[in-house]
Amino acid sequence: MMLAGFAESRAQSDAQFTQYYEIPAYYNAGAIGTTDLLRIRGGMRMQWVGIDNAPRNFVATADMPLKLFGRRWALGLVLNQGSMGLYRSMNLGFRAAYHQPLFKGRLSIGLGAGFVDQTFRGSDVFIPDGDDFHESSDEAIPTTDIRGNAIDLSLGAYYTHRLFWAGISVNHLNNPSVSFNSESGEGGLENNYEFRVGRTAYFMAGSNIPVKNTLLEVIPSLLVKSDFNFTTAEVTARVRYNRFLTAGLGYRYKDALSLILAAELKGFYIGYSYDYPASAIAKASSGSHEIIAGYSLRLDLSEKNKNKHKSIRIM
Repeated sequence: MMLAGFAESRAQSDAQFTQYYEIPAYYNAGAIGTTDLLRIRGGMRMQWVGIDNAPRNFVATADMPLKLFGRRWALGLVLNQGSMGLYRSMNLGFRAAYHQPLFKGRLSIGLGAGFVDQTFRGSDVFIPDGDDFHESSDEAIPTTDIRGNAIDLSLGAYYTHRLFWAGISVNHLNNPSVSFNSESGEGGLENNYEFRVGRTAYFMAGSNIPVKNTLLEVIPSLLVKSDFNFTTAEVTARVRYNRFLTAGLGYRYKDALSLILAAELKGFYIGYSYDYPASAIAKASSGSHEIIAGYSLRLDLSEKNKNKHKSIRIM
C-alpha cells in the first residue's frame, strides 16, 4: 500500500546585504556593464551573531561591458549560497543586458536566467515530546534530507547618469517551484513537498555629490524591497575621501542601524559593515557582520581602426 502526502512551503527569499550598492547585479539584472570596467565582487554576511542556525550568506558577482554589432552590451554572473535554519539554498544566474543612450545617460535592460537549488535537512528535525503545535508523525514535516531545483528568471532596468543612478527589477520572475520527493521504507510511505521562491521587486537609487573645493564626496543611496506582501526599505549615507576611504551609516526600517567602512586602491576594494539590531532581536544577538571585497579592471572599448597602417618617411 502506498500513501501520498503533499505539503507546500515558501523558501527563503533573497539575502539582504548592507553593502547592496557594491553588488547591484545581485538585485537587478540590468545593473551590469554600467562602467568600462570588469568588476568582480565577493562577500560574506553573518547575520544575527549569537543565534543558533541564523542566516549565513555568500555572494559573488562579475560583470563586464562589450561592443557587439556597433552596440553596447553587457554580460554578468551572480552566485549566492545561503543557509537559514535547516534550509540550504544556492542560486546561480547569468545576466545579459542591452545599453541604450537616453537623456544624456544610459539605460540598461537586462535579463537573468539560471537555477535555484534548495535543500532541507529533514534528518535534523527535532520535535520535543508534548509539542502543542506539531506531532512527530506530521506528514507536512520531512524527516529525511530532501533536495530539488528549478529554473529561475529575472528582469531589470537600470539607468545611469553623471548625477545619479536608479533601477527597478523583479527577481524570481517565474515564481520558481522547487519540488521534492521523500520516501521511507516503512509501509511504502511517499510524501511530496513543494517550496516556492516568491517574486521579489526592488527599487534602487543613489548619487555621488562632490563637496566643492574638497576631496570629499557625499554618496546617498536607497534600496526598497517587496515580495508583494511585505515591503522594507534601507537608506545609506556615505562620505568618500579622495576616492580612497569611505565611511557611512545606514538604517534598515525596523530592523537595523549600520556602520560602514571601506577602502579602494588601484582597482581593489574592501568594505566592512556592522548592523546593530533595531528590534527585539537585540536581546539575543550582538548584531550582523558583512565583508565585501573585489577588483575592477579597466577595459578598452574604443573603436579599432581595421585599416590602420604605418607611414614610413624617408629623410
